[in-house]
Amino acid sequence: MAKLNSFTFITMNGFFKGPQDDISWHKNDDPEKDKYAIKGIQSGGTLLFGRVTYEMMASQWTSPEIKKANPQAAEGMTNADKIVFSRTLKKADWKNTRLVTGDLIVEVKKLKKESAKDMVVLGSGTILSQLAENNLIDKYLIMLDPIAIGNGTPIFSNVHQKLNLKLIDVQKFDSGVLVLTYEPKKK
Repeated sequence: MAKLNSFTFITMNGFFKGPQDDISWHKNDDPEKDKYAIKGIQSGGTLLFGRVTYEMMASQWTSPEIKKANPQAAEGMTNADKIVFSRTLKKADWKNTRLVTGDLIVEVKKLKKESAKDMVVLGSGTILSQLAENNLIDKYLIMLDPIAIGNGTPIFSNVHQKLNLKLIDVQKFDSGVLVLTYEPKKK
């Protein structure tokens, strides 16, 4: 059975995006973070996105600027297997992307049973909340940026039950960024 992990960067006050979906506060000028990201991309798992995150990622990682600035990560993102969950998107043109329009929970349960590869949800707050609410996330990787913003969308804004999580690892970068790894506590 495949594992499903999530990877989300957040502010010190728990927002994964600011007003109008702004993520400019998340700095990408940290070589340690770049190495960490490349290692994660090269792990061979399938990337899962909601429509909004998919559209943002597809435009970002295929841009000439990012290909020049971070070619290894751009190539890894483009070559990775990707699934985008959307009921409104008509097609997904980014290389190695499959569009799934069915029920998210049903489809992810099926993927976890049938996939030979582990999966990771990148960002995608709406689907992350739904998957968390249905106890489908095996591990949460939260990149905590040392910044607070005035307002935004909390990482678990649509989770209505208590998530009991256990801290299993902390990675610290010289920039002050932390990657906190949690897994659900066993009941």
